[in-house]
Amino acid sequence: MSETIEHIVLVKIKDNTNPSKINSMINALHALSYLDGVLHLTAGPIHTIIRSPSFNFTHMLHGRYKSKNDLRNYSLHPEHLSVANDIVNPICDDIMVLNWVAHLHGPIVPPVGAVMRVSFFKLQEDVLKIVGGIKDRFGSNVQITFGENFSPAKAKGFSIGLLVIFPGFSELEAFDLNEKVRGGT
Repeated sequence: MSETIEHIVLVKIKDNTNPSKINSMINALHALSYLDGVLHLTAGPIHTIIRSPSFNFTHMLHGRYKSKNDLRNYSLHPEHLSVANDIVNPICDDIMVLNWVAHLHGPIVPPVGAVMRVSFFKLQEDVLKIVGGIKDRFGSNVQITFGENFSPAKAKGFSIGLLVIFPGFSELEAFDLNEKVRGGT
């Protein structure tokens, strides 16, 4: 088990944005993966989301870092600031960021073809215990991290993050179907 920092950034791309600008954004974000302290970095479109009028993000960046200090250094790095200010922010309507300390079981870099489910919670009371109990429902073929957000400035009031990495879409769909049958969320 290793301690890593989970970094989730959700963005909503402005309507009618030229697809080439979106591709440039994704490529520019991927290019930041070589910066010191970055263990893993990937970005792309969100394929499915439980939508609400206030939660309509279109793209996600997932990063893992060795420490809070490494995440801070990444966030302040001139190349990251250039990508954020010159490429990402001009095409975004909204952005949300959550970071937490994850006690990671399994690989730092998710396997090729893996899919992610990200959930955020605003509740405080015993949520970490409840979320921790969810691990048993997923089985051994998934990787789960969760924790309390330590950077609330852009978290829109969310305080807990949960990330589940499935081997592929079929496993995520099977889990979703099983949860509907059992009456889960």
